Amino acid sequence: MPTPFARLGAALSIAAIAALATACAGADPEPTATATAAPTVTEAAPEPVVTETVEPETPDPTCETIIPASTVEGFESIGWTVLADRFYLGELELADGIICTWADFEGPASDNLQRFGWAPITDEAAADAQTALVAAGWIREDGAAGVYITEDPETTISADEEGYGMTYLFADGAVTFADTKQGLLLIEWPN
Repeated sequence: MPTPFARLGAALSIAAIAALATACAGADPEPTATATAAPTVTEAAPEPVVTETVEPETPDPTCETIIPASTVEGFESIGWTVLADRFYLGELELADGIICTWADFEGPASDNLQRFGWAPITDEAAADAQTALVAAGWIREDGAAGVYITEDPETTISADEEGYGMTYLFADGAVTFADTKQGLLLIEWPN
């Protein structure tokens, strides 16, 4: 029969083995030293600066600005002056537009003159004006620059080399006018 001390020794041995087994099973491994990079300090991105883009204000068109300065000088050199008028398309007044008639208003009355015009126009108003002009006998032509509406050649008082008299050009939110189709080439508005 084992002695009480032997039982106690066996119990302590079993307890020691159990403690050792528990310690080995649940113990975390020893930490190993690893190389880590030093934290990088980054500066915050600067706040974007919001600046308002202010479009330069386009002045209103005038008889001296819708055509080249050299043309104005040429008219003035022969004694011509200009008469500015409202821009009408039939009954429709285009309030922000202008029609300019260059002539010798001090001399005897004649049909020796030049007319130029420019006005902003909405697509809807342009379509309505084109329909009204064609219904009144004007002729429509589609071109690379836009839609040309020109007076009937049989009623033209003054025509260019190609036989065109008064002509409107509808393009890009604007309508231009000249007493001949070739005259439209002189209109440079907006600059």
